[in-house]
Amino acid sequence: MKRSTLAIALIALVVAIAAIFFMMGGKPSDKAGDHAAAAKGKDGAASPRPALTVTVARPEATELMLTLAANGNVAAWQEAVVGSESNGLKLAEVRVNVGDTVKKGQVLAVFSPETVQADIAQARASLAEARATAADAAGNAARARTLQATGALSQQQINQYQTTEQTAKARVEAAEAVLAAQQVRGRNTQVLAPDDGVISARTATVGSVVAAGTELFRLIRQGRLEWRAEVTSAELSRVSVGTTAFVVSASGAQVRGKVRSIAPTVDPQTRAALVYVDLPNVQQNTGVKAGMFARGDFELGRSTAPTVPQAAVVPRDGFNNVFILKPDNKVSQLKVQVGRRLNDRIEITSALPDGARIVVQGAGFLNDGDLVRVVDAPAPSSSAAAQPPKPAASAAAAK
Repeated sequence: MKRSTLAIALIALVVAIAAIFFMMGGKPSDKAGDHAAAAKGKDGAASPRPALTVTVARPEATELMLTLAANGNVAAWQEAVVGSESNGLKLAEVRVNVGDTVKKGQVLAVFSPETVQADIAQARASLAEARATAADAAGNAARARTLQATGALSQQQINQYQTTEQTAKARVEAAEAVLAAQQVRGRNTQVLAPDDGVISARTATVGSVVAAGTELFRLIRQGRLEWRAEVTSAELSRVSVGTTAFVVSASGAQVRGKVRSIAPTVDPQTRAALVYVDLPNVQQNTGVKAGMFARGDFELGRSTAPTVPQAAVVPRDGFNNVFILKPDNKVSQLKVQVGRRLNDRIEITSALPDGARIVVQGAGFLNDGDLVRVVDAPAPSSSAAAQPPKPAASAAAAK
C-alpha cells in the first residue's frame, strides 16, 4: 500500500509539472508570432529601419560678393630719410625713438652748438670790420668826387678812391654771406622732421660725431601704409582705381582699403602687375606692419547664387558632396563644386536637380542609399532671434 501510494503521488506530480510547462511554453510562441506578423508588410517582406533622423533644406538664392583674391607685401607709402646737414659735430640729444609719431618741424635730435656759435661770432666780427672799411672808403670816394672839378686830384687818383669804395662794398656782401652760412649751420644743429609721420628706424646715437649726409632716422610719411598686391595680367582688367579691398595680414588683422593706383607695366617673369592699395588708420590697426606678407580680396560687385547651409556639404575622398533626399526617403550622394561663403552658407557652383531637398543635420554620417527619417529643423531660440544679425565677413574667392 505504501509503495503504490507513493507511485501514484509521483505520477500525479509529473503530470502537473508537464501541464505547467505546456501552458508556459505556449505563450512565448504566441508572442513571437505576433511580432513576426507585425514586422511584415503588405507583401509579406520585413520593413527596413531608418539609418538616421535628419533635417533637410532647399537651396536658397543669396546675394554674394564677387571678389578677386590676391597676395602681396605691405610697405610704407613713402619713406623719408632724415640725415645730418652739419659736418663734424657731436650729437648731444636724441628726442624721438622708433614708433613715435611726429609732426612736421618737430625737433628730432640736437647737435652741440658751441663750435657753430663761435663761427657765427667770428663771422659777425668780420662783417662789422668790413662795414667800417666800406664806410671809410665811401667817405674818401665822396671827397674825391667833390674835388674832381677843381683839378686838385688827378683822374687816376679819383678812380682809385672809387675802386676802393666798390671793393669795400663787395667785402661787406661777402661777410654777410659768410654770416648767413654760419647761421644756417647753427639752425642745422637741430634735426627737424620733414613731414608728419611715424619713425620707422633710428641710427642716431648720443655722443657720436657724424659727417654731413649721414642717415639718422627713417620716417613713414603721414603714417600711411600700402598693400602691393600682385594681380595676374588676365585678371588686371577687373580691378580699377577706387576698388575696395579687404586685406588680411598673417596675424589675422583685417583692414579695409582702396586701390590708389595700378602699375603701368607687367613683370615679364611672373606676368603679374602691382596694384597699390592705401591702408588708412594703420596706427589703430597694430596687426598690420610694413614688410608683412598679406592676402586680400578685391570687391568687384555682387551677384545672386544658390547656397546651402555649410553643414550640408560633406568633404569626402577629396571631393565635396551633398546628400539629396529622394521621394522614398532614401538619400543619394552627389559631388558638387563650392564657391563663396557667407556666414554659415556656402555657394554651390555646380548644377543641382530642380526642387532638390538637401540633407543638413546628420549629413556627415550618411552613405549613398541610406534610408532616413526626416524631421523639421529646430526653431531658433528666442534669445538668438532677439540678437541683431552679424555683419557679413568678406567673401572668399570662388575656386
